[in-house]
Amino acid sequence: MIVPLSLSSDNHDAIIHALEKDGVAVLRGGVYISSPLAMPSSSRLVIERDATLKFIPDFSLYKPVFSRWEGVGCWCMHPCLFINEENDVVIEGDGVIDGSGEAWWNEIRRKRMEGAAGPESVIEKELAALNPGYAAQPGGGGGRAYQFLRPPLVQIRKSRNVVISGVTLMSSPFWTLHPLLSDNIRIEGVTIENPADAPNTDGIDIESCSSVSVLRSSVFVGDDGIAIKSGSGKEGRAENIPSRDITIRECTVKSAHGGAVIGSETAAEISDVLVEDCVFDGTDRGVRIKTRRGRGGNIHDLIFRRLVMKDNLCPFVINTYYRCGTDDDSLFTLSSMPVDELTPMIYGITIEGCRAYDSKASAGMVVGLPEMPIKGLNVLSSSFSVSESADVPPSESDMYKGLPEPESRGFRVRNAVLHIEDTEIICDGPGLLLESGAELSDR
Repeated sequence: MIVPLSLSSDNHDAIIHALEKDGVAVLRGGVYISSPLAMPSSSRLVIERDATLKFIPDFSLYKPVFSRWEGVGCWCMHPCLFINEENDVVIEGDGVIDGSGEAWWNEIRRKRMEGAAGPESVIEKELAALNPGYAAQPGGGGGRAYQFLRPPLVQIRKSRNVVISGVTLMSSPFWTLHPLLSDNIRIEGVTIENPADAPNTDGIDIESCSSVSVLRSSVFVGDDGIAIKSGSGKEGRAENIPSRDITIRECTVKSAHGGAVIGSETAAEISDVLVEDCVFDGTDRGVRIKTRRGRGGNIHDLIFRRLVMKDNLCPFVINTYYRCGTDDDSLFTLSSMPVDELTPMIYGITIEGCRAYDSKASAGMVVGLPEMPIKGLNVLSSSFSVSESADVPPSESDMYKGLPEPESRGFRVRNAVLHIEDTEIICDGPGLLLESGAELSDR
């Protein structure tokens, strides 16, 4: 059913009517303004090339729903477009889904600049009341303390057999496309665009999902590009819902904090991930694995193959001293700490046939924990080169805390067992920096 366009009012009801009556809603020829939408099972939303679905930036419309926000189960604002406990849903077409993000970004910037102490608005206070103890919940830097729990543009929660194809997603208030606790998700030919300075506007965040493919898509965002997560803290460990069987292929990521990213919410397992034939151009990092003490989770059997990484700060990072979202300095000690269920474990990582050009900070960074070194790291048939005009300090390779300054722009290895062969590292100074706890392995 072609949805008639209303230029003067909210198109929400007309779109929902078409989805529920005919199973198909076609948006054609104009800008469809809407309050937040929830799609039913066995429905298809088609946004044609000349159409835009644009969400109204009135914060009060985004009523509380229970979901995850930065890896923690809590009440948060209703996603702009929500697929919640539904099956067999398709969003497709060559049109645009626009989250009207500028109003949301300006508000979180204001709060940070003015040093807001906590919840201010009616909806923030409502969320605070629904989330007792929120101040102690872990965060990734999005601003949980304010309870301004901004909505993702598209969230797929506890759903199966969902396809997102062809559309452009832009101006997201928060994370852009968030498959969560879901199975059999296919994302193909999607373009995601947010300004490089838009806060916390990750491109794709795959969280506690299985059987997910991201194919031939392009991401231009202000935070991580394509990320894989599995919940945060003790709650994430208790739920223990992993992310596994994930393929990312023939994608391009630009102007993001990382191209292919694991973490930092890693409480449950992340495994069986293949990233291949992608280009990470001008991203701060190419491949980025980030976690820390207290995050937990087994991260293993990840393959990064035939990637091209250009003009990054650092092309390949494993960082277990990730600093964002906490002020607990005890997490960053260089001394061994007791191993418990919240100690992250990383092993079985392969990077093969990859090429990194003109890195600006360093050729690579691999730092494990002294109590839990990284094992089974294989770097094969690859090359990493640092720009001759590099002027970014090597300490900016990733967002870490507590580590000593590296001695050069080479490939840094600490508390890790590395097998490296047929690989070239080009930089001014030693190419391979073996620090405390680093070992080279024949295999």
